[in-house]
Amino acid sequence: MYGSRGAGTLSTRRASAVVLGAALLLAGCSSSSDGEDEKKDKGAGAGITQQPKDADPFWVNPDGNAARQLAALEKSDKKEQAEQIRKIAQQPTGEWINPENPEEQARGFTEAADAAGRTALLVLYNIPHRDCGQYSGGGAADGNAYRAFIDGVAKGIGDRSATVILEPDAVLHLVDGCTPEQFHEERYDLLKGAIAKLSALPNTKVYLDAGNAGWGSPDQIFEPLKWAGIDQADGFSVNVSNFYTTEDSIAYGKQLSAKVGGKHFVIDTSRNGNGPYTEGDPGERWCNPPGRALGETPTTKTADPLVDAYLWVKRPGESDGECKGGPKAGEWWQEYAQKLAEASE
Repeated sequence: MYGSRGAGTLSTRRASAVVLGAALLLAGCSSSSDGEDEKKDKGAGAGITQQPKDADPFWVNPDGNAARQLAALEKSDKKEQAEQIRKIAQQPTGEWINPENPEEQARGFTEAADAAGRTALLVLYNIPHRDCGQYSGGGAADGNAYRAFIDGVAKGIGDRSATVILEPDAVLHLVDGCTPEQFHEERYDLLKGAIAKLSALPNTKVYLDAGNAGWGSPDQIFEPLKWAGIDQADGFSVNVSNFYTTEDSIAYGKQLSAKVGGKHFVIDTSRNGNGPYTEGDPGERWCNPPGRALGETPTTKTADPLVDAYLWVKRPGESDGECKGGPKAGEWWQEYAQKLAEASE
């Protein structure tokens, strides 16, 4: 209805393959402690390395979808296309944890990141009645299944370093009328429990999702965020899977921060280089909009002290859903990825 949907997860088979690939890297991963760009994990995408640690402490998965596509293009000697996809493959992106094997995935990603001296960026998107039955509809079958999911993720992370983006749209959809009233109380309880569980881990930061600059006003969501346990979280996330500019996202986040105790926040800049799409059906402007571009690359060096990081939470090149000719949510879409990269500097 208002955007930031379509942040689909990988299929179970793909997720398992990526975790396996990450695990296989452990023996060969290395990292320099002084922040120089010297560690050189080579995975499916030839030459994929970590970014300079002082500005970007997050782990680059050398076996992700973009890296695999890069390797295939290089093997086919499609150098110009490969050069564009490298813009995506060389940046750390969120790992969307699949509900089928959360402990295995969380362990695999955090172990691989830890071996490289980095922080894993994990996205949890499994709340019951997720996405109001649209392209990324689904989620855990019930509250107990969700609690088990969170328990698995927490066990998989353990004492390793992780940053968790918790449930894109989950609070927003309580506010905008998308999620039926009978599910509200349970959802608040589940979110509060997830924050408590994850924030108790020694090296995990938790950011509860708080919508985007285009959906409404901070006045509409700050109390629901409090009911969902924002006080126990490290902060909140904005613009996940959406396209609002970094400038607008900072303004929205700062207004909201002032209403929730000065909490810090992170911004998804993965595809906001050209701002939001303003044509076509307003109800689906968020879904695979044309003419977009990659945004600021992930970094902890931001334009405002309240912004802890610019992150690529949504994985550029993966579809928002079956709209505008796209494949299912979360599947790689080479044509769209190519256009995102070509539109970027």
